[in-house]
Amino acid sequence: MSTAVPVERDKPVGPRSRKGAATRARLVEAAKAVFEEDGFLDARISDIAERAGLSHGSFYHYFDSKEQIFREVAMALTDLLHAPLSTVIFNPAFIASPQERIREGIRQYLLSYRQEARIIGVVEQVSRYDEHLTSVRYDYQERDRERVANSIRQLQLRGWVDPDVDAVVAASALGAMVTRFAEMWLVQNLFEQDFDEAVEQLSRLFRNALNLREPSAPPA
Repeated sequence: MSTAVPVERDKPVGPRSRKGAATRARLVEAAKAVFEEDGFLDARISDIAERAGLSHGSFYHYFDSKEQIFREVAMALTDLLHAPLSTVIFNPAFIASPQERIREGIRQYLLSYRQEARIIGVVEQVSRYDEHLTSVRYDYQERDRERVANSIRQLQLRGWVDPDVDAVVAASALGAMVTRFAEMWLVQNLFEQDFDEAVEQLSRLFRNALNLREPSAPPA
């Protein structure tokens, strides 16, 4: 699920036919399962190929290395987690107040995070030493942070957000709050939390930090 502007990734190899694309996708899905089960260091290309129903040599027709396919898996997850920005927060077809958009965006983010928590934990570990992956993920985060900051500025112009709030700082801090909370809760299992209550509390903290006001109803 890709919703952000594509970031340059490792150049794909192999045919660009429909069959080739389907085989490549099958390899990525197989790799995700193997990385989830074995972690990055213990995962083997032969296991990925076998899981995908292909020969070991066929793997190299589509990917150069284990690192390359792992990055493909990681960026697919990044696309998934960032999707609510486009499907909810900035979707003009989604008719809702800013408060409702924030709550629904956080809810969808946490749903995806909970579903993919195991592989996300592996991605976070690898990102600590894979500079290429870290750089690409940072580019995504920077782009989305600027989108959120611009949205906060627009709300400030409408008088719905505290004008003294620094939009860039707010976008960075509130984004970090949600992502770090999700990692501590769903990956590291540092505490137990009811899902709906987590959505409600994060949404409230987000709104309160911005001093977000309900839009005034138009005159009758």
